[in-house]
Amino acid sequence: MSDRPTMNDVAAYAKVSLKTVSRVANGISSVDPMLTERVHAAMKTLGFRRNSVAASLRTGGSTKTIGLITADLSNTFYTTLSSAVVSVARSHGYQVIMASSEESPEIERSLALDLCQRRVSGLIVVPTNTDHSYLKPEVELGISVVFVDRPGYGLAADAIIADNRGGARTAIEHLLTAGHRRIAILIDSLEIYTMRERLAGAQEQLTNAGFDLDPALVANDVHSPDDAMVAMSRMLALVDPPTAVFCGNNRATVGAVEELWRRNTTIDVVGFDDFEMSRLLPQPVTIVDYDTVALGRSAAERLFARINGDGSEFADTLLATRLITKGLRPLSDRRGITHS
Repeated sequence: MSDRPTMNDVAAYAKVSLKTVSRVANGISSVDPMLTERVHAAMKTLGFRRNSVAASLRTGGSTKTIGLITADLSNTFYTTLSSAVVSVARSHGYQVIMASSEESPEIERSLALDLCQRRVSGLIVVPTNTDHSYLKPEVELGISVVFVDRPGYGLAADAIIADNRGGARTAIEHLLTAGHRRIAILIDSLEIYTMRERLAGAQEQLTNAGFDLDPALVANDVHSPDDAMVAMSRMLALVDPPTAVFCGNNRATVGAVEELWRRNTTIDVVGFDDFEMSRLLPQPVTIVDYDTVALGRSAAERLFARINGDGSEFADTLLATRLITKGLRPLSDRRGITHS
């Protein structure tokens, strides 16, 4: 007998046919109760567990699972989004198979096709690829796809996205209104849709206000807090340093604030994407916030609507952003103040 008991093992132990074990395992009620009891007893003794995925593949059906491909599970933004998707899936009686593309189009494609081969009922994808036409054959076979956080390309599908460009415009407007003219910008790779949109929004607002964007104050490929610290250090060493900084995501915000704290220097900071520990940042920080839970929940509900037969036109849903204040105020300025 193998380490993992099979239906054949159960049939031999219970002294019944393989067909009887299969019918019991699949919950068919017409099996004789005495035989059912013997099969269940054998399953318990042997430690047999039905492989629902394999069973579904054998019958040509789909599993009660969906796939979720995020871009970077080390970022708390994606763990929050994933948790919301799992919660919705559970309420529909489904499980979620999660994977991370690590911002690689090749890994994303491989993961997506592998999940389709596992007969998931649908996919939620944070896209890194610029061409999702490879999913067309899978969609034609009945697998539903919803993009989240970024739009997909080359495939008709729903997308749930935050207003990245509008949020960045609001962030820069906030800094300009405060009197800043030398505004640094820390942004992740411009191959990422959200980063392109946020940089474009910042540029638009500066242009509308009659100001040019100084290339010396722009750093891209800022992926980690350490990258942000290096970029911030370089900009603060300029002859004409920035008086404020706009950070393209929460990891850049953490690194920028850490460098300012290390230097015992304070400049205004606006960052995109809130995170759990933002309230403990050592200085006040303005954050372009949106409901990450709603982003994940909306994507999941849209997917299950499609799985359940919704044939309406595909659409992009844009989630609004707002400015909030997080971080610790100076001790002399804290009395009687509460934080959001």
